[in-house]
Amino acid sequence: MASIRDALNTAADAGIITAAQAEKLVPFLLGVDTGASGETHSAIGELSSAADALEAEESEQPRFVRGFHDILITIGVIVALVGLWGIGSLFAVLPAIIILAEIHIRRQRLALPAVALTVALIHWTGMFAQLVVDTAALDGLDALTRGLLMLPIFVAVLSVFYWRYRVPLALAAALLALFLLAMDIVLVLLSKALGSAEIIAEHSGLAAAVFLISALGIFSAAMSYDIADPARKGRQSDVAFWLHLAAAPALLYAMLSFIFLRNVSGDWWGDATSPGDAAAVLAIVVVFMAIGLIIDRRAFVTSGLLSLGLAIWTILQRGGVAFTDYFSVTVLAVGIVVLMIGIFWQVLRRAIVSVLPASITSRLHPVYRASR
Repeated sequence: MASIRDALNTAADAGIITAAQAEKLVPFLLGVDTGASGETHSAIGELSSAADALEAEESEQPRFVRGFHDILITIGVIVALVGLWGIGSLFAVLPAIIILAEIHIRRQRLALPAVALTVALIHWTGMFAQLVVDTAALDGLDALTRGLLMLPIFVAVLSVFYWRYRVPLALAAALLALFLLAMDIVLVLLSKALGSAEIIAEHSGLAAAVFLISALGIFSAAMSYDIADPARKGRQSDVAFWLHLAAAPALLYAMLSFIFLRNVSGDWWGDATSPGDAAAVLAIVVVFMAIGLIIDRRAFVTSGLLSLGLAIWTILQRGGVAFTDYFSVTVLAVGIVVLMIGIFWQVLRRAIVSVLPASITSRLHPVYRASR
């Protein structure tokens, strides 16, 4: 566990303990079996459990909340921008965002205000892109064609913002807009080639495949940043965090779209949904949770909770299981799953990663090894 080892090395450098003592304390604090007595084994077990909890807490800790000062400044930024948005024009907000970014990001290096200002810029860019399309009298265009005009604006604005301020969310959003633009271009070209005005509804299987490929592209980009920073100490890990937040639901619903193709233009969880469909959804969610454990990213667990609940509810209600309150039973089941995964995150991750080849695990976020 890197944090304990680093702390002991720092203590040794400061002269608090010797280097030899630091080396002996590392396996003890990590819970390695050193042949101690029963009481010591019990203490080691407690330390191992505490280390598991600490490792789980530190393994995915985005660095955008550093203290209440950040929160206070962020509240001020949000309130000020909301007020300015109400009394000023669209073009009055952009200078405010830039000025606040120069102060709080460029000079003061505040993390949470950087996220808030990036979100504000994304919202501003959407409104500006909409204004450009409306001003050009192109309001009669279909959604895919409008995307071809609006998405490049997102890519350009967010790329410049990242170049200036190095906010990970800005880069992640720019990459996401770029992948959406690529997907949009492919769908437009396919609609032209097939002579279809509604390619998503008329060729839903093909559209789902394009969506899946795009989602895999986002996931690949996220993993490339994760692999570049396996210790999760730098900006690459933060970019990966935001990309995984987008990749997880995109991949999930791309896979689910193949199950619900017949309802691609309607209600996925309608009367036509069978227990077999729900079981397939349940299997996909379980696989996604396993992926989240392997790469140590909770987004792949949280993104599937709604689908997990709907799948459990469908199986119980239409599978002949008699309950007076299906909703409460479903919510309880989902809550238990979340608690079990959260409590035993490191234990489950060790169990799964241990069966993977070293060529894969060496590229992942390090796994804390407990005593056996």
